[in-house]
Amino acid sequence: MIKISQQEALDYHTQHPAGKLEVVPTKAMRTQRDLALAYSPGVAEPCLQIAAHKDDVYKYTAKGNLVAVITNGTAVLGLGNLGPEASKPVMEGKAVLFKKFAGLDCFDLELDTTDPDEFIRVVKVLAPTFGGINLEDIKAPECFRIERELRAQLNIPVMHDDQHGTAIISSAALLNALELVGKRIEDVRVVVNGAGAAAVSCLRLYVALGLRRANIVVLDTTGVITTRRPNLSAEKQELATDQPLNTMAEALAGADVFIGLSAANMLPPALLLAMAPDPIVFALANPDPEIAYALALATRPDVVMATGRSDHPNQVNNVLGFPYIFRGAMDVRATEINEAMKLAAVHALAALAKEPVPAAVHEAYADDTLAYGRRYLIPTPLDPRLLFTVAPAVARAAMQSGVAQRPIIDWDAYNEELQQRLGLAINQ
Repeated sequence: MIKISQQEALDYHTQHPAGKLEVVPTKAMRTQRDLALAYSPGVAEPCLQIAAHKDDVYKYTAKGNLVAVITNGTAVLGLGNLGPEASKPVMEGKAVLFKKFAGLDCFDLELDTTDPDEFIRVVKVLAPTFGGINLEDIKAPECFRIERELRAQLNIPVMHDDQHGTAIISSAALLNALELVGKRIEDVRVVVNGAGAAAVSCLRLYVALGLRRANIVVLDTTGVITTRRPNLSAEKQELATDQPLNTMAEALAGADVFIGLSAANMLPPALLLAMAPDPIVFALANPDPEIAYALALATRPDVVMATGRSDHPNQVNNVLGFPYIFRGAMDVRATEINEAMKLAAVHALAALAKEPVPAAVHEAYADDTLAYGRRYLIPTPLDPRLLFTVAPAVARAAMQSGVAQRPIIDWDAYNEELQQRLGLAINQ
């Protein structure tokens, strides 16, 4: 278990230079000639080429390898509405993960607005700078509209990772968990505690994988979301059940799967005992899950458990997805990240977990027991194979679904390019 003190975390961020990012030139800047090429007068030539052929911006600038992480700080981690300044450490963290795991450069942008229309307008006018936009830590329900409208108005990949990242990673874990306990997704009953952005996207993806809507029950702070409740938002109407249920106890009786996207200690041991044999429990509240890992296993030794924590097996960590999804999407210059691309990432992650774990991963985690099973449903974040597995799967799905503007022809060459990017990232 990794324990980090408050002072250690603060010291990490304050050591010179403050923060976690810097800008580094990629071309020589040693001589007067270098400067003349980098700026005036040499810079005029690519400007004129781009003015004549707008797509040449990908040829002459870093746009094709540049992601924006954009937030307004209204839903920062599990900390709530902290505002744009307080969200900046998280956005810098997201930026360095893009670089570390996928070789993507990243600028973080914290917008001082809670008005969805203003947020959309600002991102739209900034979009020419970037090859992709990762929306982050924006509260529901505004996040749904913001992402939907930006996807419609822009022709670059846009994804709200709080929604889709959790959905993609948990979907891969769910497919493998169901396989291990011998159940089919079409047959299981699923209870979700929490009705925010992640819950909506998770359920949409589970349904795309075969989960029946009639077998879903969702709870918010009021109780079960039913069709009988008035004044439901459009997203909650989508989640509503017509079953005669009102409480979590009623919903969990005989249920096969519990997905927690809410708060700590929301799943009492007595309700876990009421679930079906071999229950699957994804308690994803951070930093403390809906039921503690040790308590869940002590209560139900047959439970298949995942959390959002790095100190327990089966961590549902978005870093398994977003760097590689954007890498694959941007490498084929996709106009969007669509459902086919998300599902491709799901299946790639699920399949990779079944492959033998490399020695380097065993060493990184000081654990030589990692192997596909109840304690290893999905790959670990430090598995270098993720780049060569997920990114190509996403790129292929973009091509097959017709949203790739620059299809990959030579896949061997692409794999070599990814190898080079990983090597560069590892050395940073």
